[in-house]
Amino acid sequence: MLDANLKDQLKNYLEKVTQSIEIVAYLDDGEKSQELQQLLQDIASLSDRIAYEERRGAAIGDARTPSFEIKRANSDVKVTFAGIPMGHEFTSLVLALLQVGGHPVKLENDTIEQVKALDGVFSFEVYMSLSCQNCPEVVQSINAMAALNPNVQIVTIDGALFQDEVEQRKIMAVPTIFLNGEVFGQGRMGVEEILAKLDTGASARAAEKLNQKEIFDMLIVGGGPAGAAAAIYAARKGIRTGVLAERFGGQVLDTMSIENFVSVQETDGPKFAVALEQHVRAYDVDIMNLQRAEALTAVGNGFEVHTASGATLRAKSVVLATGARWRNVDVPGEQEYKNKGVAYCPHCDGPLFKGKRVAVIGGGNSGVEAAIDLAGIVSHVTLLEFGAQLRADEVLQRKLRSLSNVTVHVNAQTTEISGDGQKVTGLAYLDRTSGEKHRVELEGVFVQIGLVPNTEFLKGTVALSKHGEIEVDAKGQTSVPGVFAAGDATTVPFKQIVIAVGEGAKASLGAFDYLIRSSVEQEEEAGAAAVVA
Repeated sequence: MLDANLKDQLKNYLEKVTQSIEIVAYLDDGEKSQELQQLLQDIASLSDRIAYEERRGAAIGDARTPSFEIKRANSDVKVTFAGIPMGHEFTSLVLALLQVGGHPVKLENDTIEQVKALDGVFSFEVYMSLSCQNCPEVVQSINAMAALNPNVQIVTIDGALFQDEVEQRKIMAVPTIFLNGEVFGQGRMGVEEILAKLDTGASARAAEKLNQKEIFDMLIVGGGPAGAAAAIYAARKGIRTGVLAERFGGQVLDTMSIENFVSVQETDGPKFAVALEQHVRAYDVDIMNLQRAEALTAVGNGFEVHTASGATLRAKSVVLATGARWRNVDVPGEQEYKNKGVAYCPHCDGPLFKGKRVAVIGGGNSGVEAAIDLAGIVSHVTLLEFGAQLRADEVLQRKLRSLSNVTVHVNAQTTEISGDGQKVTGLAYLDRTSGEKHRVELEGVFVQIGLVPNTEFLKGTVALSKHGEIEVDAKGQTSVPGVFAAGDATTVPFKQIVIAVGEGAKASLGAFDYLIRSSVEQEEEAGAAAVVA
């Protein structure tokens, strides 16, 4: 199952295991059980601290097959995988082996103590797909919690392998998280986010800590590529720098493949986001994650940023790098059936629609790439483009035209997404040329029609374009002196990671220049006042 190179790497990692591990596999005679058996036997052969056991037939009980537990010997600490954790989840498997085996969990001390203090029974089930780049963070976060607190139990379930279960529980998006049998959440979550939902007083305590912080020389609002670059450039100037982020990494976390960031030939969004955060943390930057800005006000010679948690942060200058989010198609049924057949990430949720019929709304690069990817999984793809022709690169269009299970409609205006109250059953569109109305019977709709800036809270504060983008000059300055902006939330054209990074650096330098000039002006004013007195 594992090649020689991967075995060597894994053996080196397993040398960090300090406590004995028991791997218990629940297998049948199926092909997937045979694959899992080979994987687990390979792993067990790499360390004397790992004992391997198989259970079959009546000994399986109510365990899923194929599945396996990783247990700390003489302890209640364990994590469970139902499926074969390869692909994006292989790292989750390795970390689980290390952490259950006693290797320290890499979390802030306050977070570790908060996890250990959880009282009660927390039985998590996480449904994922091996192609989902958002799923590993959820799996790894709860696995880490389980390694710290035996009251936390987790079963990670490959939705593509247990499709009957997925159908029964009406799961149409991953990751989907159940806690004690009830839906707990969907989408990417880290340990801090999970704890915030479990510990209802955490938000208030976090807000109180933020209120006590001293004034920042530069406060960056947003933790994506633009915000990270701004923070690094500010911190290198030796000034007091803070980053307020709803989720550090921003939209990059939802990006599958990155192949055009200069000097990095190929990576994926979550890895890139980790690298961004590590680079920022290498400097003296105060990162305040899981905090959403709700208002920006000018106060005296500085600014206040108010958060949804009720906190207020003070700063002498501000860089807005709030990024953008997927644009909704805004038709009846979209909100009602979101995560019930309406999806925005074909890589994450595509495997859940294996053998089914889906539509892709949008004929740009993202839409056509989504249709191509989905065509290899689903039975049929209907692509709808509002304009008179597809807008994707010609190389993508050629690939799309070569696929026999894809139908393309241009001049097609989506008018409704319909369902049976629990899941999507169809889509209606208007032929903008003939005026005819059409309905397509299907089970899933993937929306790929671009981005909308996260700037609603700035209306009436800084000048915005008709599209809601922050208007900036060549230095990243907004209409308010001392407030700068960068990245996808601004009027700068071409929403690309490499451009956002450059714009973030530029806005930070612009803000630093403002700080220098404003401090000189304030000193001159103070001097003049002293002479008059």
